[in-house]
Amino acid sequence: MKLENLEKRMSALNEKREALVKKSLDSQNVEEVRSINDLLVVINEEIAEVRSEIDLIKQNTVPANAKLVNGNVVGNFATPQKREGNPLASMEYRKAFMDYVQSGKEIPSEFRSAVSTEDTGAAIPVTVINEIINTLRKRYGNLYGKVRKLNVKGGVKFPVGALSAKARWINESTVSPRQSIGTLGKVSFEYCTLEIRVAQTFLSNVLTIEAFEGEIARAIVVAYLEAMDKAIVAGSGDGAPLGILNDARVTNSVDMKAAEISDWTAWRKKFFSKLPLGYRGGEFIFSMGTVDAYLETMADANGNPIFRQATGLEVNDGDAQNPSGRFFGRNISLVEPDILPDFDTASDGDVIGIYWQPEEYAINENYAFTMRRYFDEETNEYVDKALAVVDGKVLNPAGYYLIKKDV
Repeated sequence: MKLENLEKRMSALNEKREALVKKSLDSQNVEEVRSINDLLVVINEEIAEVRSEIDLIKQNTVPANAKLVNGNVVGNFATPQKREGNPLASMEYRKAFMDYVQSGKEIPSEFRSAVSTEDTGAAIPVTVINEIINTLRKRYGNLYGKVRKLNVKGGVKFPVGALSAKARWINESTVSPRQSIGTLGKVSFEYCTLEIRVAQTFLSNVLTIEAFEGEIARAIVVAYLEAMDKAIVAGSGDGAPLGILNDARVTNSVDMKAAEISDWTAWRKKFFSKLPLGYRGGEFIFSMGTVDAYLETMADANGNPIFRQATGLEVNDGDAQNPSGRFFGRNISLVEPDILPDFDTASDGDVIGIYWQPEEYAINENYAFTMRRYFDEETNEYVDKALAVVDGKVLNPAGYYLIKKDV
């Protein structure tokens, strides 16, 4: 596709995105806002793809003054060439960024005013950001991959919840009463900064730009996913996403004793019988220890295993990247005990399991990672750290249930 056509497409996508953002901010209809946010995710991906194509064409464009010399294309670069497109995608900046991370070499002045500040260090090149995004799509965190992703302005309050009304049959002498839509709850996302420290000694030994960018993207992704999974469950909400366990709006809970959690009839009586129809399509979060010790040991009066027949329990704990399973027809996300404690090690009243609606938790992120390098006086070594601005919150807590240990 010609450069002119790509630029026209980029302009149209940007206009469409701006219109949708304005419509989202003006809307008071939660379903409409969610639908718009889904469209924005798709449009942002299209914009990133078109921008990459434009940058690639501009980088490979032969100068107008080029000529063929001994079979090679050369040009007169005595006159400085104006750099067009995103400076973060240029090979010059990619090399400068690599030098900054590996040796602390200052970002050239031609880039510094546009892509770095004294506080944030240097912006990570577009090529690395794209690698991070692509990796996130393919290699998800167990919880991060299931929640809603937003890219909205911080500090703006968005309506959540659902409108409701009651109906009644009428006859000639009665009329249906007027219905009030009530007050919708609102949630806003803040600007929380996540710090990811990267081993400087390792990165210093990576020689090629491609290898360097691949390794730094991998390191950032692994740390990012681990941090986000923990934040979704137990984030403090103080300079960090607000996790499910610390959200005061999540009040639904079920207490289960050891004998009950391994009894399929207790699950039916104490949990599912209380679960509204509208929230029966949710999922579970358990630690592997709880599943092993209690769910997979369900037995009849004669000690014969019945967990699979009674609950449909199927567990895939051999996949370290995405351990999962099914329990009573609902998906299970398996997590480490530092996210949710095992039943045996938990104290009375501790949450040992979560039933949730993943699409009702939202992560607000912009993938704008930056790098900063500094000298740690305590360890006498240089430290490289990536910074990302991100936040997360439960949108609608009604479909969330905390499963607590009862002694």
